[in-house]
Amino acid sequence: MYSIEFTYEEMIDSIKNISNQLSQSMFDPEIIISVNRGGCIPGIYLSHFIDKPHEAISIQFRNSDKGPNTKSIEKKIKNYNSVLIIDDINDSGRTISFIKEICKKIHTEVHYAVLVNNLKSSVDVEYSGKSIDSKPDDSWYIFPWENWWKLNEK
Repeated sequence: MYSIEFTYEEMIDSIKNISNQLSQSMFDPEIIISVNRGGCIPGIYLSHFIDKPHEAISIQFRNSDKGPNTKSIEKKIKNYNSVLIIDDINDSGRTISFIKEICKKIHTEVHYAVLVNNLKSSVDVEYSGKSIDSKPDDSWYIFPWENWWKLNEK
C-alpha cells in the first residue's frame, strides 16, 4: 500500500468545484456541517467561501470501541431546513451511509459533498471535488492537514 498526497492546491480546487456544483444545482444550504475530523477543514473553507455558517459532527468508526452518538448527530441536523454535510473522502461509503440512515427520521433536506469521491463506493454523494474509480492498488489518500508538519522536513 502506498500513499497519495492530496495537495493544498487540490483541496482549494475541490472546494471551488463543490461551490460551482452547488450553484448549478440551485441547492442553497442553510449550514455546512462537517464530519469531524476529515471534513472540518474543507467545511470551514467552504463555509467562508459561500458565506454560510459551519458546525461539526463526530462520527468515528476507525480506532473506536464505541459507536457514534446518533442522538447528538440527529439533533444537530434537524435544527435546520437544509444542510450540506461535507467530508474529506467517500471511500467505502460507511460514514455517508450512516448519516443518511439517521436523516431518514428527520425532515431536513440534506445533501452530501466530499473532496474525493470513490465511484465504487456503496453510496452516492451529490457534490465532489474529484472522483476516483476505486483504488485497485489499495493506496491511501493523505490530506494536507494530516501531515502538514512533515512538509517542512523534506
